[in-house]
Amino acid sequence: MNAHWKSGSPNGRDQFAAYLCDEASLDALRPIAMEMGWQPEKCNKGGLRNAVQSLSITASPNILMVDLSESGDPLNDINALAEVCEPGTIVIAVGQVNDVRLYRDLIASGIHDYLLKPLSPAQVRDSLAQAQAVFSAPKSHDAGAARQHIATAVIGTRGGVGASTLATSLAWLFSADHKLPTALLDLDIHFGTGALSLDLEPGRGLTDAIENPSRIDGLFIERAMIRANDNLAILSAEAPINAPLMTDGAAFVQLEEEFRQAFEMTVIDMPRNMLINFPQLIADVNVVVLVTEMTLASARDAIRMLSWLKSHAPQTRVIVVANKVQSSLAEISKSDFEASIENKIQLSIPYDLKAASMAAKLGQTFADANRSSKAGSAIRDLARMITDAGDDVAGTPAAAKSLLGKLDIKSVMNKVSKKAAADA
Repeated sequence: MNAHWKSGSPNGRDQFAAYLCDEASLDALRPIAMEMGWQPEKCNKGGLRNAVQSLSITASPNILMVDLSESGDPLNDINALAEVCEPGTIVIAVGQVNDVRLYRDLIASGIHDYLLKPLSPAQVRDSLAQAQAVFSAPKSHDAGAARQHIATAVIGTRGGVGASTLATSLAWLFSADHKLPTALLDLDIHFGTGALSLDLEPGRGLTDAIENPSRIDGLFIERAMIRANDNLAILSAEAPINAPLMTDGAAFVQLEEEFRQAFEMTVIDMPRNMLINFPQLIADVNVVVLVTEMTLASARDAIRMLSWLKSHAPQTRVIVVANKVQSSLAEISKSDFEASIENKIQLSIPYDLKAASMAAKLGQTFADANRSSKAGSAIRDLARMITDAGDDVAGTPAAAKSLLGKLDIKSVMNKVSKKAAADA
């Protein structure tokens, strides 16, 4: 369960507890609990509400069986249960609603199993044995897997700076060169080029997700995403331009969550307006690639976006990338640009019109079609920077996200804002 940490030593937790509504279910469970060496007194009368009340004042057991039969909103009530459970608690739900969708939603919410009444002793025995095996399994692998996922948002300071080109190239490199399961989410709903860059049809997956956020689960992701190679799946759209985007952003947040479960890398092609309209999308992003050109307009917008990211996503590593660089034709020199944005340009990608045309003709990403070019080499360097940055972010101490840390960042941003106003 995705619950908050509570005080108390895990060694003091009970191995098992159950909260079931009817005597017939308790009579089926108690002998099996005794077989497994658990106290029959831990099989309590009462359903999910009793479980929440009890566990709000005591440590949750390692394995918890809870009855949903009297629950009017099982999914919502399961979330309430998560709030009072220690992380790592294995939850088995019991109910009398035989519905595949409910089963999938409950499994997606984090429970281990869902058993139908009347309880079969064999069914209960198997489920409890599996739960015990899951709890006893080494947790180091799970922790390592959680740290491996890196979510990267690629954002352009202006339209046409090449953010989409970099997003598709990075997704391809993560999947093809680094051999990492990768999801590419193109949030330009009406004019996205994620699928187009790979010579693919976008399908209706993204528009379906926006229209029906409740449908989003692991099975939906598997069916809705378009495969570009063995390790890369794309979710893109070409929504009708007479249909405005009607969403509160919940679908996008849910998609990001499902990607964290199904992939090791997520690349989000995020237009600037999406960042403004749905700031919650950046909450769990590890790395932001801010793509800019060395122009006056890009410098202005880079300043504003860097300030926004510092105040809204202080936990996120920002990599500033100058794209389409032509030193002799730049409006602003690199040193002046860096001074104006008060940040270093970590990577410069040279302008290569011939290479871009070649990629378009081949229906390939820029990085894949131009492996020997200087620009292609720079994008591969960026991919390595992101995987390294993800390791750094995973190791960030919790104190960096504390309230005090946020206050410090706001103080710094106030000083930056005052300085920018004075310079203006």
